[in-house]
Amino acid sequence: MASVLQSASRESLSAAMARLDAHVDATGASELTRLADDLFAVLGLLEHEHGLRRALADPATPGAARSALADRLLSGKVGRTALDLVSDLVTSRWSRSVDLLEALEALARGAAFGVAEKDGSLDRVEDELFRFGRILDREPELARLLSDSATPAEKRIGLLREVVGEKVAPVSATLLEQVVRSPRSRKLDVAAEELSELAAARRDRYVAHVRTPVRMTAEQEQRLTDSLTRLYGRPISLQVELDPDLLGGLVVRVGGELIDGSVAGRLAAARRNLPS
Repeated sequence: MASVLQSASRESLSAAMARLDAHVDATGASELTRLADDLFAVLGLLEHEHGLRRALADPATPGAARSALADRLLSGKVGRTALDLVSDLVTSRWSRSVDLLEALEALARGAAFGVAEKDGSLDRVEDELFRFGRILDREPELARLLSDSATPAEKRIGLLREVVGEKVAPVSATLLEQVVRSPRSRKLDVAAEELSELAAARRDRYVAHVRTPVRMTAEQEQRLTDSLTRLYGRPISLQVELDPDLLGGLVVRVGGELIDGSVAGRLAAARRNLPS
């Protein structure tokens, strides 16, 4: 993200991303494409309408009033899902009004990455974004032309399309066009690599990192995969690492969530709970 969020904004964004992830898991690619487009459109509106952004993030205004303002402005212009997500955002607490932009951008990108998750192109998108960042690093004149705020955004996007053509996945094109349209003081090569890192983080949602003290059988791995897939509501693959220090049981990490069912973990918890 372009800036470091303070505590209240971090908590609000974390809750919003959890709602988005649940929606991504239950929604098809076409609906997510519409959602990403809608959220990017709202982002563009609030980038240019500073007074409106401040009104929607003003903690002195009741959340219901801010939500009603968003509904009046956006109803009929964006889909119901986007409107619900924006309504949740504006009723949340933000340390600064600009943090609302950061949150909208994160949600829009998350929806776009969700499309790549659904159509199986996420690995490709991650690689294309990284490679484009490297191209911009090697070609500073191209980076300058794409980020020149004196040139209308549509002309800059036209140049981008000439460069990438149809050589990148639709999700890669969408994300690169958005950052060219709205660089927000970011260097484009850095922004492209940041997008690549976000793609890797999204991919990690589908990987369970498992530590075990003994080698698992194929049947045990399949049972664990099936259980985690049911638990998280999305296909999960395993990356298994042997760790004899665990003594027994398993430690499983999926994204930012840790499930510690190891003997070592239970012993450590027991020691913490002993009276001093």
